[in-house]
Amino acid sequence: MATIDQEFKDEAHYTKAIATALRIGFVGVLLILSYLILKPFLFVVMWGIIIAVGIYPLFKKFAKLLGNRKKLASTIMTLFALAILIIPSYLLMESTVTGVQNIAIELEKGTFKVPPPEETVADWPVIGKPIYDTWELASVNIEATVKTFKPQIKEFASNIVSGVLGLGSTVLLTLVSIIIAGALLVKAEAAEIAARKAFKIFIGKKGEGFTELAGATIRSVVQGVLGVAIIQSVVSGIVMLLFNIPLAGLWALIVLFLAIIQLPPLIILLPIAAYSFSILDTASAIIFLVLSIIISMSDAFLKPIFLGRGVDVPTLVILLGAIGGMMLAGVIGLFVGAVVLALAYKVYQALIADISLPEENTVEEN
Repeated sequence: MATIDQEFKDEAHYTKAIATALRIGFVGVLLILSYLILKPFLFVVMWGIIIAVGIYPLFKKFAKLLGNRKKLASTIMTLFALAILIIPSYLLMESTVTGVQNIAIELEKGTFKVPPPEETVADWPVIGKPIYDTWELASVNIEATVKTFKPQIKEFASNIVSGVLGLGSTVLLTLVSIIIAGALLVKAEAAEIAARKAFKIFIGKKGEGFTELAGATIRSVVQGVLGVAIIQSVVSGIVMLLFNIPLAGLWALIVLFLAIIQLPPLIILLPIAAYSFSILDTASAIIFLVLSIIISMSDAFLKPIFLGRGVDVPTLVILLGAIGGMMLAGVIGLFVGAVVLALAYKVYQALIADISLPEENTVEEN
């Protein structure tokens, strides 16, 4: 009799195990299929979430001013953000395309002229002499220079075209992300509750604290890194447009990349300022140089004054996140990668801080 009861128990155990495995498998299949379906939109949605979390404190204040009308506040902020993105992006891309077209037309007509270099260019360390020789050749015989550097010019032109196309697609994806962020802001409370539950499932009892940690980290990176980078890029582009610097949109995009990975924009602005002395009058060139230095150094006062506290994350984490994100998902990955890796670093740091080693416990007991 005992044997029969044991067999029934074993059979029930196996049946339960099989049912559990089937349920887990079914959930796993649903998750995999959902991921594959949403994969093309993954970074756009993540960027929308990051934008929503980053501007949520401002949204709360604005909604309160409007009498807690959240839909109206979200609509106004979304339209304002779209305008801020579309207008400068249009100007920068138009300047880049127009600059390339003008250079191509002048080269075709033979009217393109390069001013001769200053003698001081040859005295620049390491790169001065080759730059001076090439510049002087271009000022004397542009046709010979074009023939000499034809492969490099073709590659550079294709890079410009791909850069403009990449900027256009990034702007389009960001537009979609801003709209997603606007929709998320209206349901912010429900999203926060869902986030708390998710962290509680994945991390345990201390999961609720990680919701605030995640929000604070995202806002910190958005305000302290991405916000400053965008401001420096847009201001750089506007200044270059005012001084009629060729390909202003392309240089502004490079400034954005350098600022995100925490390198000074002066790396690209200084050579442009040196070039400006050959196409502008001395006073204008000096003003452009001073403005370039101010733009490059602006993060020192923008972070603590205009955009709140700085980012309590090592520069290497931001750098790896930005570059890795770009390699994974293009220009928009610069933003998402930096935020995701910074968030992962802060979560890991918090988890490690909560773990007590056995040796430490023994010492405390003694």
